[in-house]
Amino acid sequence: MTKSVRLIIFIIIAVMSSSAINAQEKQKSVWKTLSKITYKKQYDELMGFKIDVPVFSDQVKALEGKEIEVKGYIIPVEGYKSHKEFIFSAFPYNMCFFCGGAGPETVMEVESREPIEYTAEQVVLTGKLTLNDDDVNRLMYLITDAVLSKE
Repeated sequence: MTKSVRLIIFIIIAVMSSSAINAQEKQKSVWKTLSKITYKKQYDELMGFKIDVPVFSDQVKALEGKEIEVKGYIIPVEGYKSHKEFIFSAFPYNMCFFCGGAGPETVMEVESREPIEYTAEQVVLTGKLTLNDDDVNRLMYLITDAVLSKE
């Protein structure tokens, strides 16, 4: 193999590795960005007491309505089967917001195009992000039109 062929192969491998690393960093940075929130106390008429209402940072607001790619874990709503609606978490089931000590900014509701089969392994989803700061019966993040991405 000539030096020029080896150099070309090295460059191709370096570019492919760089793209994979960039994609992984982008997925991690989505959860990091989504964690940039604060809360304010606000009286809720229906509940009859003050509740914590999320205040989204400008960085989080910039993602609203945009397609995002995020890596995480499926938290099934009903049993362990394929679902079009489920909870998605930055952390595994035993460490998620509902079972562990994580905060509400580490989970999102998912509405997918096609049913996605449950797995305990990490998966990557792509979909449109919606923010929620006014419906106490919903999570603060929703990803719609979601599809299972290939890593």
